[in-house]
Amino acid sequence: MTTPSTFRTHWVRAALALALGVTVIGQIAYAANTVDVNDASFRCMRQMAQVRHFYVDNLLGNVLDTVKVANDPKGAVYPAGSVVQLVPTEAMVKREAGFSPATGDWEFFELEVNDKGTHIGKRGFADVNNRFGKNCFSCHAPAREKFDFVCESDHGCEAIPIDHKMTGALQRSDPRCGPAVPEAGDTLALWKLRALVVIGSTIGWFKSLI
Repeated sequence: MTTPSTFRTHWVRAALALALGVTVIGQIAYAANTVDVNDASFRCMRQMAQVRHFYVDNLLGNVLDTVKVANDPKGAVYPAGSVVQLVPTEAMVKREAGFSPATGDWEFFELEVNDKGTHIGKRGFADVNNRFGKNCFSCHAPAREKFDFVCESDHGCEAIPIDHKMTGALQRSDPRCGPAVPEAGDTLALWKLRALVVIGSTIGWFKSLI
């Protein structure tokens, strides 16, 4: 015979088990959507999906949706796990929802690459700069509303002092991909790029003295 006390005990146990189950399911769901980013997250750019003059990937396997957003002329929000790269040494990764609301959950990366792979040199939100000393977040902010912070020449972002020939030369010479696959004019484009970087560094050093 079940007494009121026994019934209450069974009910409490069942409620606790249900609550625990919901908590575990929630933790599993959160873990499944967490975007873990480490050195191994970044690979040869030419193995990623090319969209016009840049490349995209998705660390959660959702490459098709990332490509779909990248090709949407009206702009859309990129899915978690999206990776966007213009050159081998810089990247932006869409982290899990709520990770960094101010940056649309994007995290910016400064990368060191060689024939052995990738090393994350610097990562973060408002403290990562490109090779010209420009702040990544500040450069991408104008594209926030319509294009989810992803810049292209017509997305309102501040122009960078390099052209598609230079970025293409960098992509084709990504050391993680094996031997370079240069096109005509790549050598000159890379020489111009190195000169711009040196000039930019010199100007930055000079300004620091004033």
